[in-house]
Amino acid sequence: MSRNIYWIVLPFLLVSCQKPMADFLIQSEDRVAPTTIEFDNKSQNADAYEWDFGDGNQSSDFNATHQYSHSGRYVVSLTAKKGNKVNISTQEIILAAPVDCHILMETSMGNMTFKLSDATPEHRDNFIKLTKDGFYEGILFHRVIQGFMAQGGDPLTKESSKKGSWGTGGPGYTVPAEFVDSLVHVKGALAAARTGGPANPEKRSSGSQFYIVQGKKMDKDALMKTAAKLGIRYSEKQIKAFTEMGGTPFLDQNYTVFGQLVEGFDVLDAICATKTNASDQPESEVKILRVSVIE
Repeated sequence: MSRNIYWIVLPFLLVSCQKPMADFLIQSEDRVAPTTIEFDNKSQNADAYEWDFGDGNQSSDFNATHQYSHSGRYVVSLTAKKGNKVNISTQEIILAAPVDCHILMETSMGNMTFKLSDATPEHRDNFIKLTKDGFYEGILFHRVIQGFMAQGGDPLTKESSKKGSWGTGGPGYTVPAEFVDSLVHVKGALAAARTGGPANPEKRSSGSQFYIVQGKKMDKDALMKTAAKLGIRYSEKQIKAFTEMGGTPFLDQNYTVFGQLVEGFDVLDAICATKTNASDQPESEVKILRVSVIE
């Protein structure tokens, strides 16, 4: 009888003594920053996991998904745990710099990534210069209208005592207009704010203020009427973007679009949903923490 008990218990003891084995696969093939990488956990005999993505971020999820903002060499490690036993597996990821210029904007409500256009070189280079100078750090989104856009880039917003003048500040210069047929005010368009009216007949852009289009979905017939009024011929791709995603086409050829949001549309929507006062200023600060060039 004791011999039968011995043979029943022994397999359980063998299983409980097994060490965890960490292993994972990198599922995503995109190796150009910015990108989101998926990791498939193939570990065995473990009951807890700890991911280190090599850029200062960690996760305890079983399978993991992580967004990398910049190019570089990253060593990813997965620690599999069972009790006081651990096993670690590591793999290296090399992310190349993007061919096009991308900007990461970190805000108090989340991150947004933009692609800057080579078709508007003066606006592109000016935005990059201000970004590398740290100009945008600590600046607020000072004007937000849901269904329209979110505007920021005024250095006066760093001082609450100048709230009455928010929207009038800048770096002390303007940028020549760069209207391009391929760049229109679809949702996520990054465009330059400017002074309107007869004081600015050349429609020169503010040196630093910008807005991000949220807009509304357009009926195709209404879009075509707007296009005819402005003397614009939209491509099929642009028509699809306006009707499926939304935008503000009445601003086309009047304000310079110089970039496009590629990741972070949920952040844009959250910013545009912020409660505002009678002057369209957010009641709670929506701050730009930092802006960086993705290299």
